[in-house]
Amino acid sequence: MTWHVEVDRHQCMASGMCAGAAPDLFALDHDRARALHSDIAEDERALDAADICPAMAITVLDGEKPIGPRP
Repeated sequence: MTWHVEVDRHQCMASGMCAGAAPDLFALDHDRARALHSDIAEDERALDAADICPAMAITVLDGEKPIGPRP
């Protein structure tokens, strides 16, 4: 199964927590983070990154269903 990862660049505050938690999934570009690949294999670290993002800028989708950040 494939997940889709989105980073809202307007909401992102570039804390770097996502890149620190999953450097092969996220990177910092100057003053914003980005997903290195928008479609990934299921990876719990993507959900963890969405959960710890202080700006809540990361969304993980399974198909059309949002699964991260988790409540």
